Parts: sequence; structure tokens; C-alpha cells
Amino acid sequence: MLTQQYQANIDAILKKIEEADAIVVGGAAGMSAAAGYNWYRDDENFRKYFNAFAKKYGITNIFGGFYYKFRTEEERWAYLATLINFVAEVPVGQPYKDLHEILQDKNYYILTTNQDTQFLQVFPEEKVSAIQGNWTYLQCSSPCHDGIYPYAEQAKELCNHIEGTEIPSSMVPTCPECGGSMELWVRSFVFLEGEKYRDEHRKYREFLLENENKKVLFLELGVGLMTPMFIKEPFWNMTYSWPDAYYITINPNPEHNLLPKELKDKGLAVNEDIAQVMQDVLAKKKSVKKQDVI
Repeated sequence: MLTQQYQANIDAILKKIEEADAIVVGGAAGMSAAAGYNWYRDDENFRKYFNAFAKKYGITNIFGGFYYKFRTEEERWAYLATLINFVAEVPVGQPYKDLHEILQDKNYYILTTNQDTQFLQVFPEEKVSAIQGNWTYLQCSSPCHDGIYPYAEQAKELCNHIEGTEIPSSMVPTCPECGGSMELWVRSFVFLEGEKYRDEHRKYREFLLENENKKVLFLELGVGLMTPMFIKEPFWNMTYSWPDAYYITINPNPEHNLLPKELKDKGLAVNEDIAQVMQDVLAKKKSVKKQDVI
């Protein structure tokens, strides 16, 4: 049974979406967790893809494996190939599909710190800025040059050659320019902030400049406190500074779902499951549309 407050929140979210001239979505790890892909948890998905590594090394979640100090490159790339294949293989989560339908016919843009390509599998690339990289691309670890390389197909092939928790030495990827080691193109100490990275920021800045004087909704989905400088704090600052801006944050964790007192009249914090909220907002949208037709 939906509570009166919950239903009021659903109504308010849809109302702000419908009223907005422009919508800026900020999506982070909580969005994919709501879709069933939790990178910080030992769950069914983790065991399905990474069980051999969990058993041998005591790794308990996907991120834990990414940061694990493997003894050899053959072991490390067996894990990384499995990670890339996981990202490329799992289906798009329902919250992403629902959000796409909710935003249909709206002027929107998506900023994400997720590297799992879920947004990019649903929304046009020109409407998404993935500012922390992409798990399915590689870069030189130096980096010796400004180049990133799609690697999903190669990773799938690597997975076919894993024996235990290792790949053959001959299959460890190397840089096509310098012959050195490769890294995943995701935020790290060697993250390549090259042409592709700059282009992601350019697209986002252009959308903001085009719409800053309009009625803008900043919609934050599953953003925590690990890197608040990328989405959360800029959303707060723009909502506070722009006269017709409004801020909505949706996150089941109230410790992460903060609404500054300065935004009490320009914001809403909804401490609920993101997947359920997306589902209910979409259902409400369809219900309203059906009534309008009648």
C-alpha cells in the first residue's frame, strides 16, 4: 500500500519533469544498483561471473577485484576480461528503460560517473556524458598517446581462453604504439583525459549554456558521497544560482540523499528505491496521458 507521502512525491516528480524546459540527469552507482548491478556487493551476479576469482583470491565484489593486486598480468587480465565481458553482456536494467520512456519528448541531458555503459545502451550518445570513462575501452598505461580502443569483442575472446584464473601470456594486451602495458579507460591514477574525455565535458557544458536561463530540473539518481564534486555539488550550486532551477534527488540511502537547507524551497529528497520510483512515475505518466486522451 503506497503511503500518502510517497504518492505525493511521485506526483511532484512527474509535475516537475513535465513543467521543465530542460532536464539534467545525474546518474551514479545507485542507479545501476537499482537495476540489479551492484558493484560493491557479493551477490548472484558477482558469483555468476566472478566466482572463480572470489574462491581463489577472496574477492567479495566487482570493484574489489578491479583493485586487487594480482600476482601476474595473466591473472589480472583474466579478471579484467571477465569484467569487460560482464559489462558488455548483461541486459539493460529496467530503471534505465523506464527513465528513457519518462524523458521521451523532453529536452534532456545525462551526466554520469558510471562506467558500465548502461546509459549509453539506452540513450543517444550525443545526450550522454560519461565523465569517468568506460569499462569496455582500453588505453595505454603510460599513456604514450591520445587513443582509446574498444575491447568488448577481444575480451569475450579472452574469456574463452581462461584456464583457472589466468589467460595465456601471449594474449595479455599491449599498447599498439609503444608496446607497453594497457589499462582500462576508467578513472585511475593513469586515466587518459584526452580528446574523448574533453568531448564528454564539452557536450555537457554546451547543454548547460543553452538552457541556463530556462526552467531547469536537476534530477539526481543514485549519487553517493564518494565523488560529490562531479554531480551532487555542481547540481546544488546551479540550483541555488539559477532562478528557475529545481533539484530532485532520489536515493534509498538517506545518508547520501542530502538536501541543503539553502534549497529547501527549490528541492526535494526522495529516500526510496530508485527502480520503484521510476516504475511508478512512468505508470503515473501513462495514466495521466490516458486520461487526457479520454
